Amino acid sequence: MFGLQLVEESKGALKRGTVYVTLGRMQDKGYVESWTEAQASGAIGLPRRLYRPTAYGLRVLEAWAAAARTMKRRPRLQPRLT
Repeated sequence: MFGLQLVEESKGALKRGTVYVTLGRMQDKGYVESWTEAQASGAIGLPRRLYRPTAYGLRVLEAWAAAARTMKRRPRLQPRLT
């Protein structure tokens, strides 16, 4: 996907400016990889940058999802009053 697709798919939950900053940071950490789309002959404008998750990024996502599921199942501890 490219950045604007993520914005559109989120139905407004993601903002254009933060998507590209976040994608850049995710790429720096190895969660996603990107490449510039080949432009057709005579195309106008800048080529789009496409992003996809890396194998490492997918493992990190699964670890976060597992942690979230675990935290949902555990009862919330009440502080002891002394």
